[in-house]
Amino acid sequence: MATATKQTPVKGAENSSVRVEIFDQGYNLRGSDPEYILKLAEYVDSKMRAVAEQTHTVDTARLAVLAALNIADEYHLVKRKLENGPVDYLQRAHQLSDALDEVLQEKRRAG
Repeated sequence: MATATKQTPVKGAENSSVRVEIFDQGYNLRGSDPEYILKLAEYVDSKMRAVAEQTHTVDTARLAVLAALNIADEYHLVKRKLENGPVDYLQRAHQLSDALDEVLQEKRRAG
């Protein structure tokens, strides 16, 4: 589990240093939002631990690459879904509009 300790800000509040631990390795990271940095570190740590559990690999470099590939896959799936999402909704909206037009035309003919 990733952990963090906030260090003394280096360049003011907009760039504080945060010590995190990912897969039992310590890292000093800087950023404007220490809580967000910790959240990211926890996510990477959990991915590395999940890969380690599934593959029984102890090489941390290999685990990091496999975890990065898993995270990249998640990112691209979400990105693809977001890019295609509006198109799917528009297609569905057009289908429903066409169906409604057909029903209204039939009512006008019958009415």
